[in-house]
Amino acid sequence: MARAGVVDLAKQPADEVHFGATVEVRDEKGEIRKFTIVGEDEADAGRGKVSWGAPLAQALLGSKAGDTVTWQRPAGNLELEVVRIRYPGAECLRS
Repeated sequence: MARAGVVDLAKQPADEVHFGATVEVRDEKGEIRKFTIVGEDEADAGRGKVSWGAPLAQALLGSKAGDTVTWQRPAGNLELEVVRIRYPGAECLRS
């Protein structure tokens, strides 16, 4: 918590996955899933909120729509295509 800071979502690159992004991905079966990259204290996998330090978030960070990333899981790797990136609440803050 000593290193915690406020992230201005309006300053995050709209076309790239960073902290605060809500990311829609398509898995190998064609299913669409949505995840939001949040702080450790906000993580709730059941609600699609993934800690920025989790393997899924680490795979997504820096990616862009159309990219394919590999989520390294204990159950085996899973290829995900990044379909859409949004920063909820930041749309109205961007100029």
